[in-house]
Amino acid sequence: MTTTPTSRALARRWRGQPGRLEVWYATWSDPRVGAGGWVHHELVAPREGAAYVHGWTALFRPPAPPLLERFGPAPVDADGPGDGPVPATEGASLVPPRLRGALGRLAWELEWTPAEPAGATLWTFPSWAWDREVLPGAQIVPVPSAAFFGAVTVDGERLALSPAARGAVAHIYGHGNAERWGWLHAELGDGDVLEVVAATSRRTVLDRLPPAPFLQLRLGGRDWPRRRLAAVPLLRAELGLPRWRVAGTVGRWRLGVEVELPEHQTVSVSYTDPDGAGATCANSEVADAEIVLEHRRGGRWRTARSWSLEGTAHAEIGTRP
Repeated sequence: MTTTPTSRALARRWRGQPGRLEVWYATWSDPRVGAGGWVHHELVAPREGAAYVHGWTALFRPPAPPLLERFGPAPVDADGPGDGPVPATEGASLVPPRLRGALGRLAWELEWTPAEPAGATLWTFPSWAWDREVLPGAQIVPVPSAAFFGAVTVDGERLALSPAARGAVAHIYGHGNAERWGWLHAELGDGDVLEVVAATSRRTVLDRLPPAPFLQLRLGGRDWPRRRLAAVPLLRAELGLPRWRVAGTVGRWRLGVEVELPEHQTVSVSYTDPDGAGATCANSEVADAEIVLEHRRGGRWRTARSWSLEGTAHAEIGTRP
């Protein structure tokens, strides 16, 4: 595989330490065929015991109920990257820019091409936090907006993606899942995107705090807010199901985000942290979102941009059992 900035950002970070969690996931939606998908690869290094890789894939195709199939677990070796940057399991692999697998009722053979001017990695968290691993966990989006093509097969029926299919590929590394969290990926058109991760840490004292929203809005290749960590206290998140929201003011700009996960187009997935604790997330790749960006000029707030996503937002809420 040719080494590129994207492949480096997706390269495996785990170096054999116990008590670590590493995740790679791709999400996409195709409004022309009315479908969305989620492929999730996860490396778990327990505090005690052998590390393993596992994951799942889900297809959302309203009005049919979502379909989810799991793969793994399979042992993973700390000495080498294995088959590409993401350790493969029987029946599923992620070797950028390709996703392939066949499990149960689902099979998928997908490929992505980065959209322009979406460009380089989107740093939802500060780059130094990712590089130095100083937080309990951090997320980056090496492929913030891409055209997806290929097909998903359901019970032998082939569903080909249209040229309108868009999505992203993200990477997470840390000590485990948050106490609770909300996540949103919103494709805004022309390579513009909004990424939101609002989470409460499991660490003592921090687990009593409200969820801290980290977000990046990329418009025309420029990211806002520029000072990611400094913006967190200026933003507020209210997490819940089926609706949640994030809002706040940074300088002369104000952002409001309202997300809704459709009840009958949401899958529930259980997680196990490296310390053995459990978590549950509700995920939909055909969610709705209302996004409003305002700018203060002449003492008045004026709408600068607004977006209404119907069935093309990617979102989830994570909780503890």
